[in-house]
Amino acid sequence: MASVGGGATRYPHSDDPTVTAQPPGEGVGTAGRAGEDRRVVEAGSARSAALRRGDESELQGWLELGLQWAQEADAEAMRYFRRDLEITAKPDRSLVTQADKAIERRLRERILDAFPGHGLVGEEYGTESAEASVRWYIDPIDGTHNFVRGVPLFGTLLAVERDGIRQVGIMSAPAIRERWFARRGGGAWAHGAFDTSPRRIRVSGVSAIADAQLLYGSGASIERSGRAPGFHRLRHEVWRERGFGDFWGYALVAEGAAEGMIEIGVNPWDLAAPEVIVEEAGGMLTDLSGEARIDRLEVLATNGIMHAGILARLRDEGPAAP
Repeated sequence: MASVGGGATRYPHSDDPTVTAQPPGEGVGTAGRAGEDRRVVEAGSARSAALRRGDESELQGWLELGLQWAQEADAEAMRYFRRDLEITAKPDRSLVTQADKAIERRLRERILDAFPGHGLVGEEYGTESAEASVRWYIDPIDGTHNFVRGVPLFGTLLAVERDGIRQVGIMSAPAIRERWFARRGGGAWAHGAFDTSPRRIRVSGVSAIADAQLLYGSGASIERSGRAPGFHRLRHEVWRERGFGDFWGYALVAEGAAEGMIEIGVNPWDLAAPEVIVEEAGGMLTDLSGEARIDRLEVLATNGIMHAGILARLRDEGPAAP
């Protein structure tokens, strides 16, 4: 990955005059409607910035260290990718490999060496110092099933929380050489192998269900859960629907390539990093009741403009689509 997360890369601030923000996508109505949608997106970013807890330099320091550690995690993941793996099934039937464990051990060591008083919430090794004001969320390989099958859509997720509010989020996908990151008040950014520098990202300005691209993890799991009775019908209303699960769906929403992402059976370490990135890009991330929580095993992330409308449709128990 071309200097993504390396020490030589300059990670800009939101007010950096040398960086032009990528505009949100145009709406599908009149110019006035598009302008209104853009203001909604900008309001979403401002709402996220208001959640900052700590000064800018502190959050920037956490972000830069997290990006360095993500670079190490990338190298470790690629050392195992498409190689012989030791695969174990956990009680919930999800899979874990020696790569998951090695990456989380390394990240926990790096974090505690730098910040001995911080807490940890990790997928493989659990919670440490749960009462700490500042906690790091670690998903060593988000998309382990993809990783096991040789599918390159997997990544390491890191997030930092202060007093219950996530402040920094990083998603790093080494096999596709892409990375997304954000801190409260600093905007959302992406950096890929063909980017000469990080680029500012924003959610789309699409406002009509008929023009929306809807993403989801497992459609069968959503339908079986009973939490989204309108899901099947909604899939027939949108312009396009695809099963892009894990971090990839949230990245596409944050970049403006999709308008909604729905998942069931997700844990806090799956959502902590995407939450900051989507919200700093101007979007929204809540549970299926509309609460800003990541501990309910369910999630809807959207461009913000369409959040209430999609939630209402997911709850709709009207006639099933043909």
